Amino acid sequence: MTTACEVPTLTAPTAPRLLTGQFGRLLFTVFGSALSMYLLTSVVPLYLAASGSGGIGAGLSTGAMMLSAVGVELLVPRMIARWGYQVVLGLGLILLGAPSLVLLVTASLPLVLAVCIVRGAGLAILVVGAVALIAEVTPARRRGEAFGIYGVVVGLPAAISLPLGVYLTSVIGFDALFVFAAVASLVGLIALGGMPRQPSVEEQHVKVLGGLRGSGLLMPTFVFAAVTVAAGISITFLPLAVAEDKQSLVAAALLMQAITAPGARWLAGRFGDRVGPAKLLPAALILAALGAGALILVGSAVAIVVGSTLFGIGFGAAQNLTLSLMYNRVPKSRYGQVSALWNLAYDGGWGVGAIVFGFVVAGTGYSLAFGLTAVVVAAAIVPAVQSLRNRT
Repeated sequence: MTTACEVPTLTAPTAPRLLTGQFGRLLFTVFGSALSMYLLTSVVPLYLAASGSGGIGAGLSTGAMMLSAVGVELLVPRMIARWGYQVVLGLGLILLGAPSLVLLVTASLPLVLAVCIVRGAGLAILVVGAVALIAEVTPARRRGEAFGIYGVVVGLPAAISLPLGVYLTSVIGFDALFVFAAVASLVGLIALGGMPRQPSVEEQHVKVLGGLRGSGLLMPTFVFAAVTVAAGISITFLPLAVAEDKQSLVAAALLMQAITAPGARWLAGRFGDRVGPAKLLPAALILAALGAGALILVGSAVAIVVGSTLFGIGFGAAQNLTLSLMYNRVPKSRYGQVSALWNLAYDGGWGVGAIVFGFVVAGTGYSLAFGLTAVVVAAAIVPAVQSLRNRT
């Protein structure tokens, strides 16, 4: 009982716990599947080239996997609604991991491409399902930070495994790598038991491209696609735009981009939870546009490294902010749709950007083509600012 001179103690509400057992199991699964995916991203093309399929086979392997992923991403929300998270994620882990073992017995181009297609389907299931499940098992007040942690867990295998896979081919050989990639994905099956079986809302919106008008999802989807266009272009064409005797410079620039993106993704999530992701999105796009624009000076070492660093920061932040913004605008019944849309923007922007840029650069040269890429990213700032004025 308080007296007249006593002042009641006011306690600030504690932040809801973020790292739960379910979230931890999901991160374990995500890390293993990302390790499996990125280890073989650069190794399978080398395997085909070493087996006589040449550059055409190498290019087809990557293209087959990504096109398969884009196609299957449209189906994942319906799969989750019908079979639940545990079954669908388990299927994704098997499709991503098990086909790697087929490569132990064949280097035939048609069979390797079939493996890539199946693994692409597994990848699509995992990225869409994992993002939707994060929104389910983490508190809404800390969702941006949760997506940031997810970005770090996915980004570390990308930064480590792409160069490591190529190096290990000369140390332990292709066969050992194929087995390791399979195990890295399949081991995630042991963590599925503690995850939710079904979405928390029974009635799910399963049409990925349906009901978008007035949903608030179109702006962040197209804005993010504009940034991923530049991401696909920088990783694909920067090594070709720089002289052969400066490839170490390209490696350093891409490493800076790979390192800064996950960190920016996490920081954007932490601050986005506090002030709202819409308020930070224009700044992220400005950094990405400046980074892409710096590549106009493709002959300058400083411009390449600084530009890649700025772009990595902007790209990582935009990943988190667009995803958080989309989830903030929909009910739980649309969580699967948001995850599928966002991943379609990621993979589609990446692929389309690389294809179109290849035709543009043939007629303009690299400097002007990189400049046009920066214009695409800069144009996305306008709808982001307009959306901030209209709604947050």
